[in-house]
Amino acid sequence: MKELTIDALVENLDYVTDFVNEQLIKAKCPPKIRAQIDLCIDEIFGNIAHYAYIAKKGKATVQVEIEHNPRAISLTFIDQGIPFDPLAKEDPDITLSAEERAIGGLGIFMVKKLMDHVSYEFRNGKNILRMKKII
Repeated sequence: MKELTIDALVENLDYVTDFVNEQLIKAKCPPKIRAQIDLCIDEIFGNIAHYAYIAKKGKATVQVEIEHNPRAISLTFIDQGIPFDPLAKEDPDITLSAEERAIGGLGIFMVKKLMDHVSYEFRNGKNILRMKKII
């Protein structure tokens, strides 16, 4: 497993994406799946950067694990910000127009659709979001 701990700031999104992609390229992950994972990184790390640490700075840790049977990529995002389970919110009604839909929730909905498994837990003062993509 490879791990990166970085300030949870929007300007660090490219560092996180590059770190994960370095591991994906080494694992010969197909470009289409890398692009899907990049969208998920943008959503999850972006949410941590924007909302986890309201008035203070904080860190985020990203773990990347390449699994071999079945072949999969597991990503774990960990922060010590405000406890928040993004999976607890009801999925948006995508049959409604953008004007009719409630604001928020579309990004995590997209993550749940793109990844094969997504889970959340709050343990020992940490938000832990895990995602897995079979490749």
